[in-house]
Amino acid sequence: MAEKFVEALYEAVTDSLKVIPVLFLAYLLVSFLSHDHSHKFSKFLSKNKKTSVLYASFLGCVPQCGFSSVLSDLYSKKTVSIGTLVAVFVATSDEAIPIMLANPSSSLDLLKLVAIKICLAIFWGYIVDLIFGFVRRKRKVQATKMVLQNKQFRQNQVKIHKSKEKTIDCGVSGDNNSYMLTSNKCGHIHSESCGVDCGHEHGHCCANNIFLDAFMHTFNIIIYIFVATFVINLIMAYVDPSSLQLLFTSNEYLQIIIASLIGLIPNCASSVILVELFILSGTISFPALIAGLTAGAGVGMIILFGKNKKHPLQNLGILAMQYAIGVISGMFLTLIF
Repeated sequence: MAEKFVEALYEAVTDSLKVIPVLFLAYLLVSFLSHDHSHKFSKFLSKNKKTSVLYASFLGCVPQCGFSSVLSDLYSKKTVSIGTLVAVFVATSDEAIPIMLANPSSSLDLLKLVAIKICLAIFWGYIVDLIFGFVRRKRKVQATKMVLQNKQFRQNQVKIHKSKEKTIDCGVSGDNNSYMLTSNKCGHIHSESCGVDCGHEHGHCCANNIFLDAFMHTFNIIIYIFVATFVINLIMAYVDPSSLQLLFTSNEYLQIIIASLIGLIPNCASSVILVELFILSGTISFPALIAGLTAGAGVGMIILFGKNKKHPLQNLGILAMQYAIGVISGMFLTLIF
């Protein structure tokens, strides 16, 4: 029993050390893009709304969840569409890409994962925008009808008021019953002040030093990788492998549903767990891996709930939609893989 524990611990340490160089280089690039240039990317996306889904689909493939966090904040300010938000959520793979880069045997799977995630992000992003655009246009038509009806009602009221005025004798001087018409203005002051900030929350990042920032992110992810790998190794050591395989492979569709639920965990640990289950033991299939990573958006979902807190039901709807997209995408991929 003790030998299995030590062996699982040793393998977790060695596997974690192997990915440190790749992780550091990946997060160095992410730190460079997400600090000094995030505001430029945000303005670019907000100005190009028709093609923002396409750009978000590629930006979401950048390791970590920095761009999903930025677009969550932009969506809460209504500067990007819901389709753009969904596209970056679908494309985000969090820590999956750096971990798979550190495993040369997974190179082909990595290329397939990135290509499929980009295609899914573009497809779902434009589909969501199309559906919500149709709903908005329908509501706009209904609102326009109501405005016209209210305008017609006010015009009728004015005509009635003027007809009553003609029957009033206002020519007697000093008469207490005489009327004087006054024209009142709206008096409503429209504030044009607008506070615009970057919207990029660095959290525990060291914004002034990208090397230190990359080191801190690498250190944090290595901890997650070590814990996930160690737990999986312990499970594989102490649990009968055949029963574990049966749990996940007895029903391919159930596996996709479970993987999508894991992906909803708003933390990089979910992507680490999914990739380790796919690479380390082949416990989950490639469609299940895609389903889990498609449903997940890293901390982007936390940013959405925090920044868009005035619309909690809307946030829950996006969360449910993200889960449904993950499950549907995984089910579809079972027809191919």
